[in-house]
Amino acid sequence: MDYCRYFTRVKGGLKLRRMKLNALLMCREHESLRMLVAALEELEIDDEVCVSEPEAMELMALGYYSALVVDFDLPGAAQLAHMARLAPAQRRPVVFAMINERTDVGSTFQAGANFVLYKPLVRGQVLRSLRAGRAFMRPDRRRSGRQKTEALVYLRFGDVCPVPALVLEVSEDGLSVQASEPLPAAELPLRFILPGSNSMIEGSGEVTWADDSGRAGIFFSDLKPAARRQLKTWLSRRNRKKPSGTRMAASGTKAHPGATPAH
Repeated sequence: MDYCRYFTRVKGGLKLRRMKLNALLMCREHESLRMLVAALEELEIDDEVCVSEPEAMELMALGYYSALVVDFDLPGAAQLAHMARLAPAQRRPVVFAMINERTDVGSTFQAGANFVLYKPLVRGQVLRSLRAGRAFMRPDRRRSGRQKTEALVYLRFGDVCPVPALVLEVSEDGLSVQASEPLPAAELPLRFILPGSNSMIEGSGEVTWADDSGRAGIFFSDLKPAARRQLKTWLSRRNRKKPSGTRMAASGTKAHPGATPAH
């Protein structure tokens, strides 16, 4: 392993390089953003700002964040915090919830928040909470530019806006996903980009199983021939990179994806 990247050269030798912390902010209030960005800068935490739950979900699928600051007055805030809480431990951000005096604190923590910031924000309170949360933050260990580590699938139930969910596994027959809330058994349109590629897969799928945590298995009931070819090519490339015994489900598998949910 090349350990040089963990050190920086200084006079007289090498010094251990500090891993950077980073935070994703979902907020639309300019004054709150100004105060948050200033506090994060003081604590040497990089920031990135988005204004909606779908955008935040995309960014979280693209890479890792040490912290997530969410304005709970925005649509989808609770779902976003819940999704962050369901992430693997090594990818789970510390979640700060911005709430007003009418917001139920208990439900905020139940949704996945670790700390609350009361609005209107006060600089001292923000700094105290961020400092406390900083002790639990994991650094961003990416060596270079962002690479897509996960993907989102968009599921459409009736006439409502598409619901985003994280793709956990992909096979030729379907995929397993993690949504922010339990999915109903239904056949529905879906679309997603294969991780690490620009290939858009569109078609229809059937939710064959779902549990109370939002995990679900979706069987591909209808994919266009071009999408089916792209999927086969992508799976073939992925399987060639995996050692024997860890290959993903491929052609010839007739069982529904994830017929038994993993616990």
